[in-house]
Amino acid sequence: MAQNPLKHIRDHYDVVVIGAGLAGLTAANTLARAGHGVLLLEQHNKLGGLAAWFRRAGGHIFDVSLHGFPVGMIKSCRRYWSREIADSIVQLPNIRFDNPQFSLTTSFTRTDFTRLLTERFQIPPETVEAFFDTARDMNFYDDQSTTTQALFERFFPGREDVVRLLMEPITYANGSTLEDPALTYGIVFSNFMSKGVFTFQGGTDRLIRLMRRELNANGVDVRLLADAQTIHVDRGHVTGVTVNGHRIAARAVLSNANLKGTIFDLVGREHFDPDFVEEADAVRLNNSSTQVYMALKPGEMVDPECGDLLFSSTAPAFRTDMLLSRDITSRTYSFYYPKTRPQGPEPRCLIVSSTNANYDDWAHLPPPEYEEQKRDLAESTLDAVEKYVPNIGHKVDHVEVSTPKTFERYTQHWGGASFGTKFEGLAVSRALPEQIAGLYHAGSVGIIMSGWLGAVNYGVIVANDIDAYLLNNHLPSEEGGAE
Repeated sequence: MAQNPLKHIRDHYDVVVIGAGLAGLTAANTLARAGHGVLLLEQHNKLGGLAAWFRRAGGHIFDVSLHGFPVGMIKSCRRYWSREIADSIVQLPNIRFDNPQFSLTTSFTRTDFTRLLTERFQIPPETVEAFFDTARDMNFYDDQSTTTQALFERFFPGREDVVRLLMEPITYANGSTLEDPALTYGIVFSNFMSKGVFTFQGGTDRLIRLMRRELNANGVDVRLLADAQTIHVDRGHVTGVTVNGHRIAARAVLSNANLKGTIFDLVGREHFDPDFVEEADAVRLNNSSTQVYMALKPGEMVDPECGDLLFSSTAPAFRTDMLLSRDITSRTYSFYYPKTRPQGPEPRCLIVSSTNANYDDWAHLPPPEYEEQKRDLAESTLDAVEKYVPNIGHKVDHVEVSTPKTFERYTQHWGGASFGTKFEGLAVSRALPEQIAGLYHAGSVGIIMSGWLGAVNYGVIVANDIDAYLLNNHLPSEEGGAE
């Protein structure tokens, strides 16, 4: 008989955290360190959200999402997790671009990009410096009407090649488009531009294992296969949650679920002011993505000249609609080498191809057509990889495809959104406790969610808000009350 996921669970906690993505994990750890009783609920069978992994026959371990994040992750992990985690973050030195407009390799630092822009792209040094300074100085209070496209036209008018160089990696990092507010681009770009792109050495399974150890040491009650169905509200205050049909009382609830799913599914629009509901309804979901996971046979190596991250495209120029098209012209390849992503006693290499995607292009396909489209994606990707890894068809041992429906299934995110919501979701996320006392959210909401670093930092920000709320509201909550 399967073990009960809620065995020995308590009836009351200071805080219930719904969802164990990096924001939920970090918030739970931060609150437990502050002395609060924390229950962490995860509906999947492992922690991490999109920062997770899966195993396949033959000893292959794939990271769902690992490459890469800014250097700021080192400081955040050292401060909010452990030195061992922070010390395992290493730089990816070779970031490659290959498209009809240019082909180059860079360390993706400000120094190297300045060299490329001035020497190869012949941009005046003063223009380059002014652009970098403008991006670095952007903040959340800037004018949101200026688009990223307008920012580029200001500094690099008519230079589609420069736009491609500066834009493609950030679209990969947080889903930004040319039509989004410029600050959603500038802040993320500046984070990466400080010292380059970094990753976690040893794979996501090792990272989550170390995080789980920290959570256990700090007293977090972690429950897997624990699906939260309802956040309970009484007279404008959170009173608890229902998980797997069992009610738990709590003084505060932090949702690391999709923002719109939190408001409309877990709580219910009837508990919010009409104006807030209208604002939440208007929040746009971000795009989803597809991945093709390829494991090479033991001993089959990828030439390091392929790089660590490769932004490859056959499109003549950078266009948002082309990035989302089912007719794929742009693929981002993550190359996993044995040193960075060990697989066991035998040296092995992995390749993961990522493409942005529209949920609706996949969600409504009949099952036979859905499977056929997945096969086509796998085959066309292997054909595309052939340019960089000759004879890939004979070297590969396992190939697997994920789609927006895959992300929806495992994360329960609306629309299988890889990056949650667009920028307007941030204000709605932050306003939740103004609507319902004790209700909080941390997760993918526009600019603050610049991948892994944004998730960790947003979890800390919201944990500090909850800590202040609990200290100022000393009376424990009680179960029951009108819904």
